[in-house]
Amino acid sequence: MSPTDKPVGEHVPSQRQLERERVRRSRARRSGSIATASTIVFIVLAGVLVTNSPGWPRVQEAFFAPEWFVKALPHVLDGFLLNIKMFLIAEPLILIVGLLVALARGITAPAFFPIRALATLYTDVFRGVPTILVIYLVGFGLPALRLQGIPTDLATLGVIGLTLSYGAYVAEVFRSGIESVHPSQVAAARSLGLSHVKTMRFVVLPQATRRVVPPLLNDFVSLQKDTALVATIGPLEALRQAQIIASSKFNYTPYLVASLLFILLTIPMARLTDHLAARTRRRRGA
Repeated sequence: MSPTDKPVGEHVPSQRQLERERVRRSRARRSGSIATASTIVFIVLAGVLVTNSPGWPRVQEAFFAPEWFVKALPHVLDGFLLNIKMFLIAEPLILIVGLLVALARGITAPAFFPIRALATLYTDVFRGVPTILVIYLVGFGLPALRLQGIPTDLATLGVIGLTLSYGAYVAEVFRSGIESVHPSQVAAARSLGLSHVKTMRFVVLPQATRRVVPPLLNDFVSLQKDTALVATIGPLEALRQAQIIASSKFNYTPYLVASLLFILLTIPMARLTDHLAARTRRRRGA
C-alpha cells in the first residue's frame, strides 16, 4: 500500500470541507487580532483620559500611592492567607452540610417529617438572614453564652457563621440537582433491587453532582469574597489589616491591595466555572 493510500473505512475530508475549515481558522485569527488591537487602544485611551483628568493627582495620592502599596502588601498578604485558610476549611464543611440538608428535604416517609421540616426551616432562615448578620450572631452571641465547649477563636467562629449561611444556599443547589434526575433513573434502579440509599448513592447523586458543579463553583467564588466579612468580628484577615493601615495613615491604598489579592484568586475560579458550564452545554448538545 502506498503512503498516499487510506485504510478502508477511514474518513477522508473533501476539498470543500478543508477549504471551509481554512476559512474558519482565518476568520478566527482575524477576529482575535481585531479584539486584541481594540482592547489595547481602549486601555491606552482610558489611561490617558484618567491620568489627565483634573482630580487625578488627589486620587493617585489617596488610592494609588506606590510607597503605601509596597508598605501594606506584606501585612495584607499575611491577612489574606487567613482568608484562604478560612475558605479551605469552610468549603468542605459547607458541602457536607448542604448535601445532608438536601437529602433530608428529599425524604418522603411520614415518620421522618420532623427532619424534613427542620431542614426546610434551616434553609428558609439562613437564606433569609444576611451573611454578615449570621457572622455577628455567631461571633458575638456564642461566646456571650459562656457554655462549655463553645470555641473562642474568632476565625473559627467566622467559619461557623459562613458554613451556616452558605450551607443553606448549597443545600438548595444540591436539591435542584437531585430533582433534575429523571424519575425513570430511580425506577430503573429500584427495579434492579437497589434500596433507596443505594439508589441515591450510586444512581442519583453521581448524576446530580455533575450537573451542579458550575453553580457550586459560583457559590464558592462568592464564599471566597465573603470571608472578608469575618473582619467585622475581629480576626486579622486581609480587610482588617487594610483597615488598620488605612485608618492610621489616612491612605486608602491598602484597600486596593486587598482588592487585588481577592481578584487574583476569584478570577481563575470564575473562568473555571465558565469553562465547566460551557463543557456541560456541549455534552448536552446545546
